[in-house]
Amino acid sequence: MRTVSQATPLRRAPVQRRSAERLTRILDACADLLDEVGYDALSTRAVALRADVPIGSVYRFFGNKRQMADALAQRNLERYAERVTERLTESADDGWRGALDAVLDEYLAMKRTAPGFSLIDFGNQIPVGDRHAVPNHRVADRLTELLSGYLGRRPDDDLRRTFLVAVETADTLVQLAFRVAPDGDEKIIGETRALLRAYLGRVLD
Repeated sequence: MRTVSQATPLRRAPVQRRSAERLTRILDACADLLDEVGYDALSTRAVALRADVPIGSVYRFFGNKRQMADALAQRNLERYAERVTERLTESADDGWRGALDAVLDEYLAMKRTAPGFSLIDFGNQIPVGDRHAVPNHRVADRLTELLSGYLGRRPDDDLRRTFLVAVETADTLVQLAFRVAPDGDEKIIGETRALLRAYLGRVLD
């Protein structure tokens, strides 16, 4: 069972299995409601009703809906890392190009299918349109941890900077692809993949 990382903004971390399951239901309900009503209309009371838990259970973990959204973003990142790791395990001999495909494909898959992801992703769109740098730094750091051993590279500042540039570039272009088409414009996604291959080839070959 997946639970929320200790890095998330929880008032109190779940200890017992029942409490962890309740937290999972709360975040699942939050994600579903984000797709249905958006962030502005989201409320802790609506989440409690959808999750079928007392409102006090929501406030046990979160002081407000922003903290709940932040926790959902962190869970998204944890699940994304799990998916990328699984792909890398399956394609251990594909080099950095295979790693790039895993990183981009799994992001696109979550963008298309994960509830609430189109608004929250890894935390850089709430309030809607507020795209600040911190979440992309967090993603780049996580990818550096995940990929350094796979690529046979030290997780140093140069590699971290390389991944940060790649993440920022992919983020901007994928957002464009999903503005052009609801499921992501395939031609723009193809251009994104080609651009990333060209950039990373200069650094990783």
